[in-house]
Order: sequence, then C-alpha cells, then structure tokens
Amino acid sequence: MAYFLMTIAYDGSNFHGWQKQPGKRTVQGDIEAALGLVLRAPIAIHGVSRTDAGVHAYGQRAGFAADTPIPAEKLRIALNNILTGRGSGSGARGDIRIREVVLAEEGFHARHDAVGKTYIYKMLTAGEPDIFLRNFFWQIDELPDAGVMRQAAEYLLGTHDFRSFRSAGGKGQEPTVKTIYSLRVCQGTYVTGVRDGRGEEDRNAMSGSPGVTTTVEIAGSGFLYNMVRIIVGTLAEVGAGRRGVESVPAALAALDRRAAGPTAPPQGLYLAKVHYDRNFAVALSEGI
Repeated sequence: MAYFLMTIAYDGSNFHGWQKQPGKRTVQGDIEAALGLVLRAPIAIHGVSRTDAGVHAYGQRAGFAADTPIPAEKLRIALNNILTGRGSGSGARGDIRIREVVLAEEGFHARHDAVGKTYIYKMLTAGEPDIFLRNFFWQIDELPDAGVMRQAAEYLLGTHDFRSFRSAGGKGQEPTVKTIYSLRVCQGTYVTGVRDGRGEEDRNAMSGSPGVTTTVEIAGSGFLYNMVRIIVGTLAEVGAGRRGVESVPAALAALDRRAAGPTAPPQGLYLAKVHYDRNFAVALSEGI
C-alpha cells in the first residue's frame, strides 16, 4: 500500500466547501469520485484545510493510500483528464486542478505532518464593482490605508490566544493559542472591466477602470475557524478608519469575539501553501 500526496488548486465558487457532505458538491467529493474512476475502488483522501464554501486554493494538500502500480505523474494526468471533462466531449475545463502527485515516505500523513499554512486574502477597490471579479475579491468602496493596517498587523505577530478571532462553529476543544510568523499587507493597481471586442491591439478598447488591490498574506502554525477572515475584517476596519490601531491588541486581550472586527467574506480567501518543513518560519523571516 502506497501513500500519495497531492497539491491541489481550485476555484471554490461552485462548491459547498472542501469537506464531503451528503447531497452537496464539494472539492473532496469530486476528487474522491475521480480517484474512484481511475483506481476502480473507493478512495478516501485526507485534506489539510477544510476550506469553506466560496474559498479558493492555490496549494491545498491532500493524501490518500492506494494499492496501485500507476506512477504518481500518470495518476495526476488521469485525474485532471476527468476533473476537466477532457475526452467527454463536453468542452468543460473544470474548477479543480491537481498540480502535483508525489509518492510520500512511509508513515507520512498529509494532515498530521503539516506544520503551518499560508493564506492570501484579496480586496479590490474600484470606481464601481466588477461583476466578473465578484467571486475572487472582496470588493470594497473605500481604499484602506495600508500603512495603518501594517501597524495593526504588528500586534498579531507571534504567539497569542486568538480566541477573539474565532467564529462560533469551530472545534470547541481546539487550542486557541496559535503563532503567526508573517503578516504582510501590500497594494497594487488592477484594471477592471472588459475589452469591447475590437482587438487586443486597440489599447483604448478597455471599458473598465483602474482599481487598487489590497492583499493580506498571513502565515502561521495553524488557524482557528474563520480566523484569517476575522483578522482581515479587523484590519480592513483599521484601514478604513473605523477602528484604531490600538483596538487590535485590545481585541487580543479581551478573549471575546465581540472585540474583533467583522468576518470578511469567503470570496477573497485563498489557501496559498501548506508547509511541512519545520524551518519554514525562519525562511519567511529571512524573505526566502
């Protein structure tokens, strides 16, 4: 019996989250169904992060055990053929992509051996909302002040009890002390809108307008239920001037969900990477 580790990207817009649920389309359910077709046997996979409905991933990781002579790379190709609808005549391109499949060392477990995760959250401020980006950004009216957001973020670095940044519905017995190794806020321009069909060479054909993205990247040892989205919602309020920088350490000290800001919507959240190297925190601090 071999153990395989997958790296998975997905657009979470049309899923009821990662975890398999009866009668609902989920990322885990689709991948298990595809594996069952390839290996002609029921296969259970172990995902690292149980992302919510609407949340996306660049680098979700999941493992599974299987007794098969098929090499890992051929498994990846076969899975993607099924998940994209290739060969079915449907023309579908799919909303899941298996980026990599590797054979893991004996005793390895995708979830239990993970030592940290990195998430990215994307916000967009433009002249008017862009309907074609509604599933991939939190579209906000006011451009937040990235400088004061960074000041507030400094208070979240290190090891703290993040009870104030956990939504109801999480695991009641899960330890609330977590470590944040890196929390970055950056801004950049983004052109929204669509071309009017007159051709790529016509630079005046863009009917949209320039917007500004505000991106929060956060890496830590682990995260409570909705912790990243509550951190983003709190920092966004700081950036908009609706709460002060000092409210962030006060929220940490309160150990009360009501002291932190709102929960940002799921559409802007991406699971960027799952870490297995215990030195990843050092690499982050050194900018590697």
